[in-house]
Amino acid sequence: MIGGRSSHDAGLAGARPSVYSLAKNPVIRINKAVILAAGRGTRMRELTAEVPKPMIAVRGKPVLQHIVEGLQHAGIRECLLVVGYRADAVRDFFRDGSRYNTAIQYVTQTVQDGTGRVVDLSRDFVGDCPFVLSYGDILVNPANYKRLADLADDIEAVVTVTRGEDVSKGGAVFLNDRMELLDIREKSDRWSGLSQDGVPFYNAGLYAFRPSIFEFTAKLQPSPRGEYELTDAIRDLAQSGKKVQALELTGEWADVRDPEILAKLNQ
Repeated sequence: MIGGRSSHDAGLAGARPSVYSLAKNPVIRINKAVILAAGRGTRMRELTAEVPKPMIAVRGKPVLQHIVEGLQHAGIRECLLVVGYRADAVRDFFRDGSRYNTAIQYVTQTVQDGTGRVVDLSRDFVGDCPFVLSYGDILVNPANYKRLADLADDIEAVVTVTRGEDVSKGGAVFLNDRMELLDIREKSDRWSGLSQDGVPFYNAGLYAFRPSIFEFTAKLQPSPRGEYELTDAIRDLAQSGKKVQALELTGEWADVRDPEILAKLNQ
């Protein structure tokens, strides 16, 4: 346990998500994903001199390949890769995605000003469909992608969480006893009144959204860190009265954030 707890037919491109019924609420099957892969990852030092952090190899393949393959096995076969630093390394490796039975598109993030702004780059790709969003340096047990891809009709967004991490170092997610989001804070030791009755979990960097999230990312203001934070938009979405549900991941989870964690993963 490191950094946390433990052939696609072209005609499918643009396919509508399927809807099926469970005992209580209809469920929509998500078939689109957005992966944020634009960052260099300065903590990786010389390891990212030639490639962006998501292209660093873990257990014989790039982190980004682990993510694309996990999504594909969950039935998500349309991916948008948000690229920036050394975008050529990503494009040359994945090309159109046919080798991974996935239709891959690309969009470039030219200004590194936070996760909130970069999500807006996926508007055209997403259209009016729900989508999974993953940070490009997160490894999870692949079974979790399937759990995330089934979005209940009464849920507006899903935030995955894990335990055992220092929430002041990443994202703190405060939940009620029904695993519904009360508050979410990014790299902050300052909690609000929204947090006082919640149980803190660690933001695992993997989400499911409906297009309604764009209404809230469009209103973002810079955080105290000077960035447009996706977590601020998620909190505003929850405060608007929409249900934002948490999903606790099972099995291994890792944020491949520095050389030390990378070395442990590759032992």
